[in-house]
Amino acid sequence: MLRRSTVPLDPVLRAPRTTLLPMLFAALAGASCVLAFAPVGWWPLQILALAFLFYQLGMDTNVRRSSLIGWAFGFGWSVAGMHWLYITMNRFGNIPGPMAVAAVCLLGAYMGLFGAFASGFSTWLRRRWSLPVASFLLLVLPVMWGLSDWMRGWVLTGFPWVATGYAHNASPLGGYAPIVGVYGIGVIAAVCASCIVMLTQRARWLGMGLLGAILAAGYALTFVAWTAPQGKPISVRLLQGNVEQQKKFDPDHVLRALEMYRGMITAQPADLIALPETAIASLPQYLPPDYLPSIKKYAAATGSHILSGIPMSDGPDSYANSVIGVNPSGQDYRYDKHHLVPFGEFVPAGFRWFVDMMRIPLGDMSRGADVQPAFAVKDQLVLPNVCYEDVFGEEIAMQLRTMPHPATMLLNVSNLAWFGESVAIPQHVQMSQMRSLETGRPMLRATNTGATVVIDGRGKIVHALPMYSNGVLAAQVQGMGGMTPFIRMGNYLFLLLSALAFGVAWFSGRHFAKTQQT
Repeated sequence: MLRRSTVPLDPVLRAPRTTLLPMLFAALAGASCVLAFAPVGWWPLQILALAFLFYQLGMDTNVRRSSLIGWAFGFGWSVAGMHWLYITMNRFGNIPGPMAVAAVCLLGAYMGLFGAFASGFSTWLRRRWSLPVASFLLLVLPVMWGLSDWMRGWVLTGFPWVATGYAHNASPLGGYAPIVGVYGIGVIAAVCASCIVMLTQRARWLGMGLLGAILAAGYALTFVAWTAPQGKPISVRLLQGNVEQQKKFDPDHVLRALEMYRGMITAQPADLIALPETAIASLPQYLPPDYLPSIKKYAAATGSHILSGIPMSDGPDSYANSVIGVNPSGQDYRYDKHHLVPFGEFVPAGFRWFVDMMRIPLGDMSRGADVQPAFAVKDQLVLPNVCYEDVFGEEIAMQLRTMPHPATMLLNVSNLAWFGESVAIPQHVQMSQMRSLETGRPMLRATNTGATVVIDGRGKIVHALPMYSNGVLAAQVQGMGGMTPFIRMGNYLFLLLSALAFGVAWFSGRHFAKTQQT
C-alpha cells in the first residue's frame, strides 16, 4: 500500500546527491532571466531558465533541498534584475560601494524567499497529495510560481519589479494580459516552461501540444479589441527637462529649472501639456509669487490643460508627492501619490538611520487616497500615476472600475534620474506597456531624463524622445473606453483559476494514489 509521504517518480527523475551545485546553477539560470526583460527582450530565455529550474525540482522530493534551489534561482533573478539599485544608493544616496553591494544582495536574499516558498511548498504538496509528474509540473509548480510573484507584489507594501509576466508584453503571451494581467501571464509562462520539461517525459506529446496551443491562443488574443476609441484625439506635449539628479534640489538650480520649464510650457499650446514628477521641485509657498499664476494665465489664454509634478504640503511635517493641474477655465486639479516607495518616500519602522544616511529630500510623505478623480481634457479623462505606481496594475484597474466615468488614458510622471543610465528605465517602460495591455488604454509618460514615450492601447510605443536629452514630445493621442476583463476583475480571475488548478491537482493525486494501490 502506497504511503502518502512517498511518491513514485518517473524513471527520468532521480534525487540529486548534493545541493550546492544545483543551487549555483539555479542562481546562474535565474540571473540569465534579466536578458528576457527590456532592453534585450529575449523572452524565450526566461521560459528556458524556468524549465531548467522546474526540471531540477522535478528530480527531487526533498522539501528543504527544493526550497534552497528555488531560493537560489530567485536570488540570482532579483540581483541581476535589480542591480541598478546600486547606482541609486552609491551615486545618489552617498552609500559606500561595499555597503551598497551588500544592500542589493540582502534585497536579493529577501526576494529569493518567494522562490523558496514556491519551490518548497510545491514539493510539499507533491508529497502530501501523491501527485503524478504531469500534475506537479503543469498545475502545481506554475501556479505556485505565479502566486509567489503576486505575493511579492503586496507583502511589505510590495516590490513586483521584473515579475515574470513583464517579459512578455511583446511575446504571444501578451495577448492574455487584458484577461488575467501580469501575474496570470507569469503562470502561463511557467506552464510553457513545464511543457518543455514534459518533453523529457513519457507524455512528451502532451507537453508539445499544450505549448503550441498556449502560444497560438495568446497570439490570436492579440487581435481582440477589448476597448474602443472614445471621444476625439487630443494634442499632447510631454516635457523632458533632463535635470541632473545631483542638482535637482539645489536651491540655485531649482530657479533655473523653473524658468526652463516655464519656457517649455509656453513655447507652444496643446490640449494637454505634462511635466515630469517633481518638475517643480519646490513647495508652492516657496515659488516666485508670479510662477503658478503665469502658468494659469497661459492655460486660459491658449486653451491648454497643464499637469505638473510638484511636492505639496498640507501642514507641518505633512508632504505629498503630487501632480497639480489647471484647465483653461482656471479650475485647479490635484492628484497625490498613494503607493509610496519604501525608504524613498516613507520610512519603514527602525530604518530612519538608513534614510538619513542617504540624505533623501522629502523622504517621509503622506499617502493620497486609493481612488482619485481623473483630469478632464476636452473629451478625454486622464488618470495620473506617479513613477513607481504604474508597477501595480491591480491598483490602476481598481481605480478604473470604481470611477463613475472611467479614465480614457493614463499618464505616468516620473523622475528616473535616480537610476542613472541603467536597465531600470527600459524595464519601467515595459511595465507601463503592460498597464496599457491590461487596460486597453494609452499610457503617456512624461519623465525627467527618459523614457518619455506615448504607448497606445495595445502596448506599443508609438512616439518617443531620445533619453538623457532635453526636449518635448508632441503627439496626437486617442483615448479609449470600455472595460477589459482585467479591469473588471483585477487579480481575482487569476486567483480563481489558481484555486481551480489546485483543485484539479488534488483530485488527480487522489486518483493517482488509488491506481498505484491497485
